[in-house]
Amino acid sequence: MSAFLAGARAQTPESADFRSAWPKGVERIWPGPDYWTNRLQDWRIRDGRLECLAAAGDRNVHLLTRALPAKPGPWTIRIRFGVAASAKNVRQKNWVGFRFAARGEFDDFRDIAIYGKGPEAGILSDGTLFLGGLESLTSDVVRVSLEKKFHQGLDLVLRAAPSGNGARLALAVFDPATSAKMADLETDGWPAEDLAGGIALVAHLPDMEAAGGSPAVWFEDWAVSGDAVERHDERAFGPVLFCQYTLSRGTLKLKAQLPPLGEQDAKTVRLRVRNDSDWAEAAEAAIEPDSRTAVFRLAGWDGSKEVPYQIVSEIAAAEGRRETYAFEGTIRKEPWAQKEIVLAAFTGNNDLGFPHADLARHVAAHRPDLLFFSGDQIYEPVGGYGIQTEPVEAAILDYLRKWYLFGWAFGGLLKDRPSVSIPDDHDVYHGNLWGAGGKATPPGFVGAAAQDQGGYKMPPRWVNMVLRTQTGHLPDPPDPEPVAQGIGVYFCGLDYAGLSLAVIEDRKWKSAPKPLLPAADVYNGWARNKEFNAAKEADAPGAELLGARQIKFLKDWASDWAGGVWMKAVLSQTIFSNVATLPADALTDDAVPRLPVLKPGEYPENDVPVADMDSNGWPPRGRNAALREMRKAFAVHLAGDQHLGSTIQYGVEGWRDAGYALCVPSISNYWPRRWFPNTPGANRRPGDPPYAGDFRDGFGNRMTVRAVVNPYVTGRKPEKLYDRAAGYGIARFDRETRKISLECWPRWAGPDAAESKPYPGWPVVISQLENYGKRPFGYLPLLRFHGMAEPVVQVVEERSGETVYTIRIKGDSFQPMVFAAGRYRVNAGEPGTDKWKSFGRLAAMEKANAQVISVSFAPPPRKK
Repeated sequence: MSAFLAGARAQTPESADFRSAWPKGVERIWPGPDYWTNRLQDWRIRDGRLECLAAAGDRNVHLLTRALPAKPGPWTIRIRFGVAASAKNVRQKNWVGFRFAARGEFDDFRDIAIYGKGPEAGILSDGTLFLGGLESLTSDVVRVSLEKKFHQGLDLVLRAAPSGNGARLALAVFDPATSAKMADLETDGWPAEDLAGGIALVAHLPDMEAAGGSPAVWFEDWAVSGDAVERHDERAFGPVLFCQYTLSRGTLKLKAQLPPLGEQDAKTVRLRVRNDSDWAEAAEAAIEPDSRTAVFRLAGWDGSKEVPYQIVSEIAAAEGRRETYAFEGTIRKEPWAQKEIVLAAFTGNNDLGFPHADLARHVAAHRPDLLFFSGDQIYEPVGGYGIQTEPVEAAILDYLRKWYLFGWAFGGLLKDRPSVSIPDDHDVYHGNLWGAGGKATPPGFVGAAAQDQGGYKMPPRWVNMVLRTQTGHLPDPPDPEPVAQGIGVYFCGLDYAGLSLAVIEDRKWKSAPKPLLPAADVYNGWARNKEFNAAKEADAPGAELLGARQIKFLKDWASDWAGGVWMKAVLSQTIFSNVATLPADALTDDAVPRLPVLKPGEYPENDVPVADMDSNGWPPRGRNAALREMRKAFAVHLAGDQHLGSTIQYGVEGWRDAGYALCVPSISNYWPRRWFPNTPGANRRPGDPPYAGDFRDGFGNRMTVRAVVNPYVTGRKPEKLYDRAAGYGIARFDRETRKISLECWPRWAGPDAAESKPYPGWPVVISQLENYGKRPFGYLPLLRFHGMAEPVVQVVEERSGETVYTIRIKGDSFQPMVFAAGRYRVNAGEPGTDKWKSFGRLAAMEKANAQVISVSFAPPPRKK
């Protein structure tokens, strides 16, 4: 959270009383750290007032830093307001007033601010007062003679006071000019426990219209007072909302996310770092106007110590002053000395369960060193109200409000550890995304039909804004040239404490299947032609997955083990197989069914593997090209998106000849999938369920399924959250053994919880070498090293010059395996230094240990 450093709030420290202080002479979309607005683009402060710009239903502003307890009072809520909109139909119940004692489904103030429901009190556009909700209206109503007062301004006051075993509530309307009471309404017998919750202003004007450029409603002088009011300054949100950072090869990149600020606010933020007991200015960064982000890049960062930091921002206040705030976090010491590096991974952040406090708490208990958010950090329905796609300025604010919810939920984890977040299809308002090199979707198509043509539906300015919010803190891309329309790229390498991560974009270059497969009659990524055989016909020539630039990047990354790298992993949006089944007769011409969740122990009998071209099982050639490069690094693949947690091993030329993949469960599963193949897998391990073993997916790709989180009824509430196999992933990398533990965890489980085990079937523990599981053709001479611990070994096929693989070995000996006849060169030692030796013309031998090469890096003996 941001600490308030200077200036003065309207309330005093010893009091829970609150009074708004929207400064005159200031215009800003964001009203301040005490408030949350729904929707963001529908509100602004201007000249001392809070204005609602939308004549629409249920626009509201929640007061974050005050709450009502389960007590009968006393408390008072007061507001002055005026309505500029005019009624189109007075029979509609347009009203302005309060929502109080608001509560959410998940007992958290953040949930209340988005979806909180509670009693309401206010005044209708025809002058009728109501208290408790519109359903409380009777034929014996209290009505104010408004004349022009509804537009010129009214004071609305709601009071609670103890009465018997409960409370008495009174609502009154006053004329601001004379302070005369115009009307009032009382109700008695409110149970005290029904009064606990949040406080909000509401402008519900679904059948009114505002003049162009004018607000629908204005508010000023919002006051909350009384002995029963609870004060929660720790709940303030902003001006710096949350931060993300990465540290790679000595370069720190830190991104601060801010709300939409005004012309009177500072255009930059400052980074301070703590040296011993003093704060020192480290850098200053401009706030980018669309994304509202500020990015700091500091080369030569000393990763050997923990460094507290502050992001300092200045916000316009009354009388030309600025208030100063500081957001605090910590840049962790790079964990070179740790035996194990822990990475927590996430996908599918639907807002059912928001703010996901249980999941965040359980993840924190794993003490992760890094966080990876693989995509769908937002969905279109997140936060309610749907989406707004134009004009672009409003569409930016629409996205930012949803993105802020992500940071509100996970900011406590993000501020103190490195994180990677990469956007997927829903992050850019697509159901599915075939980026086709960044082109625009062609005109004349809408919805899924537009997506099927390939490219981006939203304008490039908006797409780049999304990229900056989610990836602006990632290490610099090695090939930063934008794609079509000037859309930026972010694929990059990230090396942290010897764990080397390749962050790739598996949507941006991906071809659209519909233009390439006309016989399939593709709709939304599915072949509607029932005669189309995806396993035989879908591998379209020329179809791209990662594109040539990212394949080159993977090739270079796989060979680069400098700087003490000892383990490699690839991070992307989704896995490179289609692990999903449906009933054989389930697909219709234009819809994929949402299947009922099964009871524990049920196993459907007629499910078959499907061919969903949104999965990266398609296109097979692009998939195989990527896997061939990844296995050269012995890299494991971490991803999400598929709405079905799984661990598989890829096959290219044969089963189990490439790396493992962990597809993590969704945080909140918007669209559950399942894997119930009607034919059991081949070569299952003893005790494995029938859905494990060797399979071909719907595109004919080889894969070996080790574990799957199929959705089952759990008996937990709400069912839509807990019966859809929701959760998170954990990957543990053991520096000493070079073992990798892949784990899918339920969202209700963690080391701190009563249920402290992952989903059944996990952990799946593998060795690093299993990520190139191809059966060797033969072996090169055994390498024995002297004078160097854990050297890098690289095997190159001499005729082609192609690198077969590169790895930093464990110990002082290594038996290189090769996969074809021929002559090979072995490079060994520490790359990038003078301790790098090469041995050529080595022939593959049938047996291991047939020859030995001694590789010495010991210093020469001193002359006597």
